Amino acid sequence: MKTTELTAAELAEIERKYDPETAFRATGWYLGVVVSALLVAMSVYHFYASGFALIPELMHRGIHISFVLGLVFILFGWRKAPTTQVAPARWWRFQGVPYLDLLWAVLAISAAMYLPLLPPEIVAQRVGNPNQTDIFMGTALLLLTLEAARRSVGPTLPIIGIVFILFALFGPYAPGALKHGGTSWLGLINHLYMTNQGIYGIAIGVMAKYVFLFILFGVLATRIGLGQLFIDLAMVIAGRYAGGPAKVAIFSSAFMGTISGSSIANTVTTGALTIPAMKKVGYSGRFSAAVEATSSTGGQITPPILGAAAFIMVEYLEIPLRDILAAALFPALLHYFGIFIMVHLEAKRLGLRGLTAEEMPKLGLVLKQHWLSVIPLIILVYMILAGRTPDYAAVYGIIACVVVGVLNPVNRLTLLDFWNALADGAKNTLAVGAAAATVGIVVGVVTLTGVGFRLGYVVVQTASDMGAFIGQIWPFSIATVAQWSLFLSLVLIAVACIIMGAGIPTTATYIILVAVAAPALAVQNIEPIVAHFFVFYYGVLADITPPVALAAYAAAGIAGSNPFQTGNTAFRLGIAKALVPFVFVYSPALLLVADGFTWSAFTITLIGAMLGIASLGVAFSGYLLTTLRLWERWWVAVVSLLFIAPGILTMGLGIALMLPILLLQVSRAKAVPQAKVQNTD
Repeated sequence: MKTTELTAAELAEIERKYDPETAFRATGWYLGVVVSALLVAMSVYHFYASGFALIPELMHRGIHISFVLGLVFILFGWRKAPTTQVAPARWWRFQGVPYLDLLWAVLAISAAMYLPLLPPEIVAQRVGNPNQTDIFMGTALLLLTLEAARRSVGPTLPIIGIVFILFALFGPYAPGALKHGGTSWLGLINHLYMTNQGIYGIAIGVMAKYVFLFILFGVLATRIGLGQLFIDLAMVIAGRYAGGPAKVAIFSSAFMGTISGSSIANTVTTGALTIPAMKKVGYSGRFSAAVEATSSTGGQITPPILGAAAFIMVEYLEIPLRDILAAALFPALLHYFGIFIMVHLEAKRLGLRGLTAEEMPKLGLVLKQHWLSVIPLIILVYMILAGRTPDYAAVYGIIACVVVGVLNPVNRLTLLDFWNALADGAKNTLAVGAAAATVGIVVGVVTLTGVGFRLGYVVVQTASDMGAFIGQIWPFSIATVAQWSLFLSLVLIAVACIIMGAGIPTTATYIILVAVAAPALAVQNIEPIVAHFFVFYYGVLADITPPVALAAYAAAGIAGSNPFQTGNTAFRLGIAKALVPFVFVYSPALLLVADGFTWSAFTITLIGAMLGIASLGVAFSGYLLTTLRLWERWWVAVVSLLFIAPGILTMGLGIALMLPILLLQVSRAKAVPQAKVQNTD
């Protein structure tokens, strides 16, 4: 089986093109050595600080921000570099980096470390009454944080940060319920810089304490062969069946999601193998790319790594990480189940084959070569389930990776490999660190002005007004005003999450939107973990939702398909992810750890959700045993909503209404043998 149609350099360029977080600037050799040493030092520091040292919280966060901002200004240019070549020598550049960027890096480090280096009693005295130096350093850090985020994640998040800053300053001129007393620049800097409610807040704290280590673990686990093990196992499990390569894409992306929370990185890593293989057996390029992109976005909702948002939840909700992972398990499985159904139906519709024995690896050989690489993941999961803190589990997972890397003769880590893994792990955290610091600005404004509760009120009031209007014009009553209000609140929040997520990282979307959604859903008596997961899921969905479906666009670059059409197809394949949040809002038992959990409620909800997702897959695919007529597709789509609404009665009614379609399909399949359908891209 041919593994790829693109070189490693071409794949890296695709990832660089569609993922601004990896668009690093090339530097000269001497500066490159210094940068590499700083990246390794960053990894070593975080490992030491989390595993062996007791560093004050403000100092730890300040050091993390210093590393992040300093390296961002060196590795990310004012504009995205058109090539990966070092910029030509000029009097205003040093080793490809402008002297001005080096100045910004030094100023950012100074501003980030200024406060942590002051005696704690001095800092406490100045909170509420900062001096001129405090204001200068705070202003510098605020502006440089916004610029670092613009360079590393794009303009959308900094623009949102600026809008919130203006909202804080000009509150008396805000419309309606958003109006507030406003604040001065001194008051703003005092809150965002001098306290732990802004730049030094929870977001950057979680990045420094947890997320960095888990990203480093993912890089090391991949280097010792765990990623290859996952891909080979996926081929062994699913490759032989109809449309095998597409099913391999689902399983391999699900496995890769256990160690990586990046949608685009997962897309490029597994897509290099699966997309050419899918096209080879007969899938269109557009469908192949969409399958890979949709599967890869599941990495952010797949335990045990999830995305950085999972660790933010740990801090916000003050519950163990194992509870977050338990809550994420079955919604993630439903996501992959939905993709699998559509892929299988497409394979049957087109009459596609699976992989031959010669095209698949041998299970015995795969396990013999790579079984050691799974040990660090087992240790990590065991530590989390045993109730250890996430950073404790990650430290031991990293140690296990190093030990396995030294002992495993197949994927043995050399000193150079280890050095590069430490550098790459740190490099992969820079953009998310800059985003977290910027999100701290937004969250700080929210706590300063109370805008979260104001926006929550606006959402609930708007949904209530819409519900009352629908109740008046609807010919018969199908829901109360309160029920309409809840449903429409969820729709409004879901749309806001998708729009926000179109231009900023998932974690930033989650933190910003949860500040609005949590108060809005709390009014509707939705428990916190359900509200947080609802926002999280819709933020992830943005990666496959046009017009800015970055994971789908990266997959389209590998497949050579139309990016926008690929995004549309990916959204259709990921429809389960769009419906599952509504399921667990109306039946929280699906999250396992929600209040009022019972096994009977969980079983009914899970079976109903699977039937509903499968029915939607049939409706969107237009195929079950034979091709469905248009009215049959609409019938199945409407009936599928009954399955998703939890309850024995709705499930029974759904099954009864599906029986006529099933009988028609059986009779039609017997009467007319199906010919292979020609596929076009």
